[in-house]
Amino acid sequence: MINRLKDKCLTATVTDLYWERIFLHMMVKVDILDESIRESGEPLSFYMVDRVTYDCPVKCKVLGEENGVYHLRINVTNNGENRCIPEGIYILEVCQKDVALADAQTDISVVPKLEDCSRNFLYRKGIRVYTATFAVEEGTDDLPFQMTTMASLQIDMSFPEHATMRERIHLIQDLKATWFSKKNMIRNAYHFLRFVYRKSRPKTVLFMTEQSDKIASNLKAVSERMMERGLDKEYTILISARSSSERGQTIKSWLDFTIKLARSGIVFLDDHAPCLDWLELSEDTKVIQLWHAGAGFKSSGYSRWGHMGCPNAVSCHRQYSFGIAGSKNIAPFFSEVWGMNDEQVLATGMPRMDEYLEEEHKQKKIEEIYEKYPICKGKKVILFAPTYRGMNKREAYYPYHLVDFEGLYNVCKDEYVVLFKMHPWVRKKVPIAKEFADRFIDVGKYPNINDLFYVTDLLITDYSSNIFEYSLMKNPMLFFAFDKIQYSFSRGFHREYEESAPGKVCYTFEQLLEAISKKDFEEEKVQRYVDHHFDYIDTHSSDRVIDWLVLGNLPEDVVSDLKRVEEENAYRRSLDFTFGGERVPLMELIEERKKEMTEMKRRRRYK
Repeated sequence: MINRLKDKCLTATVTDLYWERIFLHMMVKVDILDESIRESGEPLSFYMVDRVTYDCPVKCKVLGEENGVYHLRINVTNNGENRCIPEGIYILEVCQKDVALADAQTDISVVPKLEDCSRNFLYRKGIRVYTATFAVEEGTDDLPFQMTTMASLQIDMSFPEHATMRERIHLIQDLKATWFSKKNMIRNAYHFLRFVYRKSRPKTVLFMTEQSDKIASNLKAVSERMMERGLDKEYTILISARSSSERGQTIKSWLDFTIKLARSGIVFLDDHAPCLDWLELSEDTKVIQLWHAGAGFKSSGYSRWGHMGCPNAVSCHRQYSFGIAGSKNIAPFFSEVWGMNDEQVLATGMPRMDEYLEEEHKQKKIEEIYEKYPICKGKKVILFAPTYRGMNKREAYYPYHLVDFEGLYNVCKDEYVVLFKMHPWVRKKVPIAKEFADRFIDVGKYPNINDLFYVTDLLITDYSSNIFEYSLMKNPMLFFAFDKIQYSFSRGFHREYEESAPGKVCYTFEQLLEAISKKDFEEEKVQRYVDHHFDYIDTHSSDRVIDWLVLGNLPEDVVSDLKRVEEENAYRRSLDFTFGGERVPLMELIEERKKEMTEMKRRRRYK
């Protein structure tokens, strides 16, 4: 790097900063004092530089510029290499190519709000925390902008006591349990078996879920399509389906699973796999997330970092090579969840949609549904299908007391029947009174909600991702969001709810009934949703997944984007913010001082 900081050819001042979930936004006013900077035509770059080591782990994303004010953004859970921003004390440096032009200062109006902008992100059930705090550097005449990131562990607040003999014994037992733990044994077995199967691994594909005893949805669609294309003759296809996230597994189950994982060069997932939070796979293993849901509203993964149930700083998500989405527009929703770069989320479309869009399959399912639920024949169908409430599968419920069954029955008249399809985690049945049974039916046991969409004329939901598939029916939706404020606080939204919902949003059941009665659905929002969320509406999503991610035939624009990100990261890592030795990293000074002290002590000893 070339150092022009002392030339005062440019000034940069942080005039505002605010948070959007895990994204830190900064507004930086830049005044160019040397016209040669402007005349060069080269854009300005903004880097977060550790003032202790002078490493540069983060390049700020420039979202826009207007009248010399740059809108910058950084993601604290992803520094561009799918990792949290490392612990450090950072300054913001403005550069033009390999020339450092200025350290950002803090506008005096911003100084009072720095403390309020500091954030704590709790994770691992609240016993660990990642912090991002802001200050101005002390001992200077200016107000240099400074951000400190740190990860810490909950500490004991009591006075220390002498360890008793029993405590010492427990300590030894804990050390033995750690050394000979199941996790360590599985790790060792995996690395040994990976060496054993090293030759066959590139041609072995594993479809795995830790959420169910059988694969379904996208996993099922891609695996079956591979066999239809005869690729099972070229590749060994393995299946691992366990409910390990819900119940414990036997030694045999773990051994079978570890062997399959060690054999595989490509691993397809459809959800979070808890075992991969602690079992790090080899670098040459390609892990691909075929997420089970489309694009709803509720946050998950790193999108809700700092909330209960969020992932650890290093988790299963950090091991993904790629993920998939319905369109390039919504790729950022998924990359935020998985803590990865937008370019790693490929718009293949959802494989499970292939069968859903087949006309023959559609007609077959319509006949089956009418046969199973004859109440639907000759009527318009309302499908009531909200998501669950509660923190997890064990606690999942839905507040049925908020549903005015009598009012809904009266609104339906002879025009509608209502199918209630609750989230699979909600165990309690819908309390349908006998007098309403001629218009209401609980279809909770029906296996695939997508098939019900074929006969649905109006979907009532809330924050569920089922709107993704249903939108392609081009039929209206209503959103019963009675707890939007509470839900947004506990789960979080990754986009504005009212603006993104492809239908009318109702906050009370009375509003919902009125919308049905007046047919006030705001249907024009549906087509806008479809246009934004689907790059392909066809039956070839499984083929794209196979061609791009198994056979390696990535589109040229995808290859170009991935190469660009790789080159940008490599360039950032190569930047020397010590300016060839002009700046001495504080860590080196400390180490040098330690050596001097050691040498002084040695001399005194032998004097």
